[in-house]
Amino acid sequence: MKNLTPEYWEEGKRDLREVDFKIREIIDNYEFPSLTTRDDIFFTLIRSIVGQQISVKAADTVWEKLLNKAVEIRPEIIFEMDKENMRSCGLSERKVEYMKSASEKWINGYGEIDWDNLSDEMIINKLIQIRGIGTWTAEMILIFTLMRPDVFPMGDIGAIRALEKIYNDGDRMSKKEIEKVVITWKPWRTIATWYLWRSIDPEPVQY
Repeated sequence: MKNLTPEYWEEGKRDLREVDFKIREIIDNYEFPSLTTRDDIFFTLIRSIVGQQISVKAADTVWEKLLNKAVEIRPEIIFEMDKENMRSCGLSERKVEYMKSASEKWINGYGEIDWDNLSDEMIINKLIQIRGIGTWTAEMILIFTLMRPDVFPMGDIGAIRALEKIYNDGDRMSKKEIEKVVITWKPWRTIATWYLWRSIDPEPVQY
């Protein structure tokens, strides 16, 4: 497992501190650790499927059980795993199907794609062709595996609630209002998102 921090991280933090004093406060309070990557898209994809539509705590529990049974998260292993064995980890039947679909895609060519040389949009379009993979999951890949610098996941409830708490005293904000805040973070929206997550959960988010 690689444990790499983005080369742009320190530069991005400096810029964000200058343009947004509220983000500056969060960075000062939760500066370390920074985002790191495992550099394994398939691993992050499976971890993201586990986390779909359940709490972080519940996802962690299911993930530990899956790791114990699979031992290693590789396409061939997940594809060959017994479905009932996977269900016993706490996975829904649908999530098991999603994992099988992702594994099959990886075995049949996705594992050979040079993801680093694709644009964010091209990566999202490729990944959402996998059954059960939507834009949010693709954005987690962009952030946590490929470490693209300018991603804000509009569908991430945790990031949105953190933003509303910081910028609107916890009251709901419209998409337009949220976008007005987020646009000021370009081209470092990934970094700002990371610190939004840190502001509501000091434990670093991992996928």
